[in-house]
Amino acid sequence: MNLSAKKMFFIDLLITIIGVLFDQFTKHLAVLRLKDQAPVSLIPGALELRYLENRGAAFGILQNQKIFFVLMTSLILLACIYALWRMPAARKYTMLHILGAILMAGALGNFFDRIRLDYVVDFIYISLIDFPIFNVADIYVTFVCAAGLCLAFFGHFEEKDFDFLKRRKPDSKKEA
Repeated sequence: MNLSAKKMFFIDLLITIIGVLFDQFTKHLAVLRLKDQAPVSLIPGALELRYLENRGAAFGILQNQKIFFVLMTSLILLACIYALWRMPAARKYTMLHILGAILMAGALGNFFDRIRLDYVVDFIYISLIDFPIFNVADIYVTFVCAAGLCLAFFGHFEEKDFDFLKRRKPDSKKEA
């Protein structure tokens, strides 16, 4: 790994840390200001802040499956770290670096809640469409998925651009 790749990985980690800190700060505010309180209407009939302790995943699925979430999040984080560590620092990969760091921030934000509290603090409610209550970490993950799909469909990447993810094979010339 060259110096610019190490610098980019450091930047990835910095983005992740800032994202986690912001997520945890908003959740801390939600606990302080919203727990055991009436919902706060930000845009009447459209957007509210409402405290919820979520022991499942999106839309309330997989309730009380902490071990599953911890294992899956750990695998996702390991995959992200591996990809970001191996990813070139070339300008072409800048958006992928940013998306990987944001994905890790979202995963870690909810991971820390699950480990520390046994639930995830959710507090943003779009009442206009009765959307499930969510948090900043969920926004990070949703954004990364949407942006990743856009890159997959409209990006200018080719299959060979992801060769950095392959395990290096021993050089057969050295064996001869």
